[in-house]
Amino acid sequence: HVQLVESGGGLVVAGGPLYLSCAASGVTFSDYSMSWVRHAPGEWGEFVAALSASGNSRFHADSVKGRATISRNNAENTAFLRLNKLKFEEAARYSCAADRTIVGYRDVRKWDCWGQGSRVTVSS
Repeated sequence: HVQLVESGGGLVVAGGPLYLSCAASGVTFSDYSMSWVRHAPGEWGEFVAALSASGNSRFHADSVKGRATISRNNAENTAFLRLNKLKFEEAARYSCAADRTIVGYRDVRKWDCWGQGSRVTVSS
């Protein structure tokens, strides 16, 4: 399994940008597709974005399209999420996840390896 550790998040002002990083170890990072999923309290995980192993295929949820960018640096074994114009309702725990294939990326249950997540609180 890939070991994943998220960083960033914390307290973010509404309307501002959210920056998250996900450091991977334990495997060849460039073999894995990556995603970001968020969990609001009491709710099922919501797909946010996914990126293929090569970085050539990128997908974002409709709710964040135009505001979010998922990216990766395979040389540094790190994936990133930038989410602009953050909304109050987007406060959640944001987790990165990895899988050998990006097929079925919208189904959060399909992602094989998960980080612990980073809590994001949105303030006024």
